[in-house]
Amino acid sequence: MRQLSITVSLVALLQNLPAIAQVPESTSGIPSDSIQQVTAVKWMTNFSDGKFYPERLLSRAELASIMVKTFRLDKRQGVNKENLTIPDVPRSYWAFNDIQIVLKTDIMKGYRGNEFFPNQKVTRAEALAIFAQAYGVFQFSDDAVNEILASHPDEKSIPAWARKAIATVATEGFLNTDAQGNIFPLKPVTRGDMAYLLSKYLQRQQQQPETPEVPIIPNSPQSP
Repeated sequence: MRQLSITVSLVALLQNLPAIAQVPESTSGIPSDSIQQVTAVKWMTNFSDGKFYPERLLSRAELASIMVKTFRLDKRQGVNKENLTIPDVPRSYWAFNDIQIVLKTDIMKGYRGNEFFPNQKVTRAEALAIFAQAYGVFQFSDDAVNEILASHPDEKSIPAWARKAIATVATEGFLNTDAQGNIFPLKPVTRGDMAYLLSKYLQRQQQQPETPEVPIIPNSPQSP
């Protein structure tokens, strides 16, 4: 009887404990504050139901829209060129302007026949390479790239065309991996993956010091 009483008391105690902090809507390991940061600056947005859905996969059209917002590609040289003819992206398509911009600025490429495949899902290698293209790919030597990527167990699965770009992202501290350091370059990229990458880039932007003012020294000769 005493054991039963103790069990009942423990159950009652557990029921009355304060609720533990809510688990993020994703089990992907992406910090919830990463999502909050990128939605706050409107680089990515929640869906109409107010949820972010970090596990949802990104399409090429969605990635194009995110890149235009993040890097303000609409301000870059070349965007005023005549619109391209893209058979699978009519003017009525929701991301028509963004797709035109990423193609005109060479941040993304089309396929044979000038098609874009806007609904095609994007791999992590593709997303990282496209991000790095907008950010600026570091011109590492092949040896330097190999050295940077050597600590990642699955680095041999990174496509040759993406290695320098992924080395850039890794060097800048923007890369999310699993606990063992795997990059999973061939897996589809999720909204959570992109939120993490963008949040790290945003943090870097916010840490940039303002241009210091040169102090004026009294009675000093003026510069020409």
